[in-house]
Amino acid sequence: MQKILPFLFILFSTAAFAGRITGTIIDDKGNALPYASVSIKEKGSGTTANQQGHYSLELAAGDYTIVVQYVGFAKQEKKVHVTDAGIQLDFMLKPSQLQLKDVVVSSNGEDPAYAIIRHAIKKRQAYHDALDSFTCEAYIKTLIKTRALPRKILGQKIDSADWKQMGVDSAGKGVIYLSESLTKIAFKKPDKVKLEVLSGRESGSNGFGFTIPTFIDFYTNNVQIMGGQFAPRGYICPIADGALNFYKYHFLGSFFEDGREISRIQVIPRRKYEPLFSGTIEITENDWRIYSVDLMLTKESQLEILDTVKITQIHFPVTKNIWRTKNQVLYFTFNKFGIDAVGNFLNVYNNYDVTPAFKKKFFNNIIMQFDTGVNKKTTAYWDSVRPVPLELEEMKDYKVKDSIYRYQRDSSFTKRYRDSLRRMQGKISVMNVLWNGFSRSNYNPKNYTTIQWQPLLKQVQYNTVEGLVLNGEATFSRGFPSVNRELSFTPHVRYGFSNEHFNAYATLNYHGRTNWRGITNDAGDDASSFRSNNFSLSGGRRISQFNKGNPISPLFNSIYTLFFNHNYMKIYENKFLQFDYYGTSQSGLKYTADLLYEDRMPLDNTTDFSIIKYGNKKFTPNYPYEKMDSQFVRHQAVIAGITLSYQPGQKYVQFPNYRVPLGSKYPTFTLAYQKGFNKILGSDVDFDKWNFSVTDDMNFKLAGQLNYRIDIGGFLNDKSVFIQDYRHFNGNQLIFASRYLYSFQIAPYYANSTTASFYTTLHAEHHFNGLLTNKIPFFKRLNWNLVAGTNAFYVNGNNNYVEVFGGLENIFKLFRVDVVGSYLNGKNGQVAVRVGLGGLFGGKIRFE
Repeated sequence: MQKILPFLFILFSTAAFAGRITGTIIDDKGNALPYASVSIKEKGSGTTANQQGHYSLELAAGDYTIVVQYVGFAKQEKKVHVTDAGIQLDFMLKPSQLQLKDVVVSSNGEDPAYAIIRHAIKKRQAYHDALDSFTCEAYIKTLIKTRALPRKILGQKIDSADWKQMGVDSAGKGVIYLSESLTKIAFKKPDKVKLEVLSGRESGSNGFGFTIPTFIDFYTNNVQIMGGQFAPRGYICPIADGALNFYKYHFLGSFFEDGREISRIQVIPRRKYEPLFSGTIEITENDWRIYSVDLMLTKESQLEILDTVKITQIHFPVTKNIWRTKNQVLYFTFNKFGIDAVGNFLNVYNNYDVTPAFKKKFFNNIIMQFDTGVNKKTTAYWDSVRPVPLELEEMKDYKVKDSIYRYQRDSSFTKRYRDSLRRMQGKISVMNVLWNGFSRSNYNPKNYTTIQWQPLLKQVQYNTVEGLVLNGEATFSRGFPSVNRELSFTPHVRYGFSNEHFNAYATLNYHGRTNWRGITNDAGDDASSFRSNNFSLSGGRRISQFNKGNPISPLFNSIYTLFFNHNYMKIYENKFLQFDYYGTSQSGLKYTADLLYEDRMPLDNTTDFSIIKYGNKKFTPNYPYEKMDSQFVRHQAVIAGITLSYQPGQKYVQFPNYRVPLGSKYPTFTLAYQKGFNKILGSDVDFDKWNFSVTDDMNFKLAGQLNYRIDIGGFLNDKSVFIQDYRHFNGNQLIFASRYLYSFQIAPYYANSTTASFYTTLHAEHHFNGLLTNKIPFFKRLNWNLVAGTNAFYVNGNNNYVEVFGGLENIFKLFRVDVVGSYLNGKNGQVAVRVGLGGLFGGKIRFE
């Protein structure tokens, strides 16, 4: 044994020796080739050069062949013997020497590229379905930097402290986001995916970085870019089944690598303002597979938000017959609102296994899982796993921002640091109180306290009941981060100058998140679980609309009352006490429960003032006069309700201490029940009503997106129902559009309200997302998109309504204009125009 031990020591220590190969990759003019692919022929793995063309490899002692590739350049190989000493191995690549074939030109003069593309189209599906399953690792690096930055964005000033926090210089240049991560990817047909984030790092924080690989599959008919966020229709692949109808092709020539002929083909959109790529694609001869892509998207490709996106990919053989993407770079530029930014998403794929053995129930409803130590890796760890060397500006960004973050984290517990942050908040000015609002915090990391003040002037209203209305509201919050709890208190005061009524109420909110360990998931692994519990208790004296759905904005009602002599909003006064509970379960079930007591008091008009008078036009009474001949009688109501909402097939991201739902391909089902109790606390109501709804968003890619909502419901018992508790169909009589999918754009507010035992509603709208309008010369440049649909409800033969609409959205990325026609009880109603928010930015804005 004593003789064997030294031998084993020498054997293992020799095997453990690792030598580092470093070098630079340039072209024949001395220019760096950014993100060139570097692979080890004997291992099937490798790395990628950085933006300056520098690369680094660490290999055990032995003989290797280093292969370097770059789109548009001839592949180069060099043999190297690795010892424990460092090796400098540089590469100079030359452009591929393209050779034009001797081709027989057909009578119609067709370019030879078309024949190659037809072969590739025939093979596309086979290559898309080539793998039943696989695993691999993806290194992801995301870099975003500014080339210019304004001092104000949309009127909001960016002060020097913000610039410093972002890491930009006095000219607005600098890295504003940098992250890297290592993720293990598992896939199994038809659509099972699981991502295990092994490590993540984000400059200047303890975040996980950008950890989702930007898979871009050019073997699909419809290519999705960055999850479809910037183009929900997707883009037509250059080798899609119908690609010949959308693209023109030009044969640039062919070259040989490893005895394989590769053809380079220029891809040219047939028409502008279609979802099409431009650039080059390289196809291998005889087997007709993708060798590389270098494709571009611009505004003429219907690209939104970003100005340009460039995608480069290099594919390589994982086995003799299976090829996969080796590396991919997505470059983008953005220049809006004075912000000039560039960035890239780099993905390097390694360690492919095309015959993995997954344990039972490996694929479950958790599609992305973070390791418990995902953001706790050391610098030495990153230096050992990073396949792409950091650039100087990246090293500096990590060093500076991480040191600032550590200082702020460590200093957050000191009184001196918290005092400095409080001083930076500045003094509270008159403008803050009246117009801007303000927020103040004590910056205590153990139990923070914040105050948020809503500006007074932005809450001023006018109506015919109260006249000029002043509102005041502030929220006081106390947080307890160590136990994931927050308690907030919001008082609200209101005064009407015409009816001289003062109302005040307050709300106490509790927000809690429960995490616990020791839960076994479907795969048999220990996992963290997540459940949220929230409740609110409110009470006092307030003003409410008869329809609790609040179909009329107080701001819009004020405008219509003062300038058009319409007092559409009908309100009543009530003393109330209300308890609300909201929670989510581990399974994704959402549930709410509420209990309400109201002492309801009628209010009448007290003023007929308006800025513009229209002859003898008078204001209508302050009650739903379409359903009532006179004002309601004061009464009390005790009402309880419960709502359950569930979306089957819910998928989750499992963070180290909690999970987050991602949605599902299935609709959301919601069941609600409400009970009015009689003779409890003097309650005068006695009813039971229910509602069941189905909602979904269906993306048909090139054909657009369909959003719909279907409701059915009714009263099981209507012994004593006051107008406040009717089933109201949210109408709208303003030019400003009301909430889409939840209202009827030109229906009256209360004329169709009912206590019937059954009703049904339908809301459906189709967003064409550029389909059709991209054929119209003016609109295709503007990216204004068509939208069309219908809203309808049916109670009985004497109470039914249908409206159809068509319009344009994404106007200046914010607005939507519809022309709506209605049919009431089978008869022609009216035609009107509605202006609302819709499109890229407008569709994300919601006014309550």
